[in-house]
Formats: sequence, structure tokens, C-alpha cells
Amino acid sequence: MSKPRPVIGVIACGREVEGEPAQAVKHRYLEAVEMHAGAATLIIPSNQSEAFVGDVVARLDAILLTGSNSNMHPGRFGSNAAAQAPVDAQRDGLSQALIAAAVAASKPLFGICRGLQEINVAFGGTLRDLRAPGIWQRHHAAPEAPLFDTFAHSHEVEVAAGSPLHRYAGSRSLTVNSVHYQAIDRLAEGLVVNATSPDGIIEAISASHSSAPVFAVQWHPEWRTGERPHDLAFWRFLGEAARSEHRMAAPRFGVCP
Repeated sequence: MSKPRPVIGVIACGREVEGEPAQAVKHRYLEAVEMHAGAATLIIPSNQSEAFVGDVVARLDAILLTGSNSNMHPGRFGSNAAAQAPVDAQRDGLSQALIAAAVAASKPLFGICRGLQEINVAFGGTLRDLRAPGIWQRHHAAPEAPLFDTFAHSHEVEVAAGSPLHRYAGSRSLTVNSVHYQAIDRLAEGLVVNATSPDGIIEAISASHSSAPVFAVQWHPEWRTGERPHDLAFWRFLGEAARSEHRMAAPRFGVCP
């Protein structure tokens, strides 16, 4: 008898639907988990009590923090800067609790775009805003660009030798899409850089001493995945991690309780 598929929890974002608060996950994340990671998906609503997160994580084989059009509130990483709309306060809180619970339970934790930023903040790092003239154009298409043009915006990244990204992608140089206005400023203790952009933005990270993989990228491997072997490999890495057994976690670094 074949083993059952692993179950990967995918965080949702707060949205308004027909004038009411709702939860949403774009289909491309869910489809990539099923088609390319070979797993079943469960959506994790971000409006639930943070006190229940441990119970949720205990029932999952891995956790995926998706990208989003919302920005983390600067107060989450100790900054007095004004928040840049749109924001999603419930996702800010739930993601931090979810990360802490995943690390404590030794469950694989993967992030995409906002998810990378959430992991860095949970481990004690900070973010920077890239909206200054001459900077945002390198990492985001024009705001009025149609969807396909937005995700066609790309640049090269240099991959750190021997990093998890290097091992699964098999290359020291990749071309990645770029759709973000926030980025890592101070890298958290316990995280290591896996890739950087030509202007020094951290584009991929992993945890250095976690018992289960903690890995995240700033770009969007769920967008038209079949066009890029390294993005297909991201999902295979996630699926393999979800199928593996991991011992209980060691120290929790700076992850918020």
C-alpha cells in the first residue's frame, strides 16, 4: 500500500469579499503544492487565535508562508516608520506564531516573498522598504503593469556555494522574477544567505541549525513553475521535506514565542 500524501498547511491572507472579511489563497500556490510537491493542502486561516497555532501545526507535515500584496507592519520589527498600505495585521500576528510553533515542533517551514520576510522577522531580523526612486524599479514592475508583465520583471541572483538553494537548483546563478517592495535589512541570527541580487538584496535564506528545513525565497516559484527548472526544484524540495521525519527542534534562536 502506498504511503498517504503529506499534508502541507498554506497560510491565507485577509481579504474583503462581498463587503465582508474573508480568507484567501491564490490558486497558484495550492496547485503548485499538489502538482509539484506531491502533497495535499490545507489552508491555514490567519484570523484564528494565535493560541490554537500549536494544535494546527501538530496536524501538518510542513508549512508554507505565501507571498501577498500586503506589507508587514514596521512595528513588528521595532521600527517607527509608517506602515505602507495594504497591511494585514492578522496575518502579521498569525505568521509569527506559526513560525515559532513550526520550529518548536520540528516541522519544515518554507516561505515565498512575504513569507521570507516573516521568517526573518520571527527570528529577530528587520526589513527595509524599497520604494525609493531608483531602487524599486529593480525589484518591481511599474504599478500599472498588467499581471503577466509584473511577473515578467526579473533579474539575476548569485547563489551561495554549498547552500540548500545551490544543492537543489544546481547552479550558482539564476534568473528570478521580482515582485516586492519590502526586503530583508538586518538578517536574523540563525539564518544564512542563500542568494543575493546584484544590488545586494537578500533573495533566499535558510536556517543554519534547525532540525527540520527552514527555507525561503524572495521571488515567486509558484508563477508559471514549469518554465524554470530551479522553481520546479523548489517545490520538489518542499515535498521531500514534508515526507521526511525530523527530530524535535533544538534551540529556538530568536523566534518569538
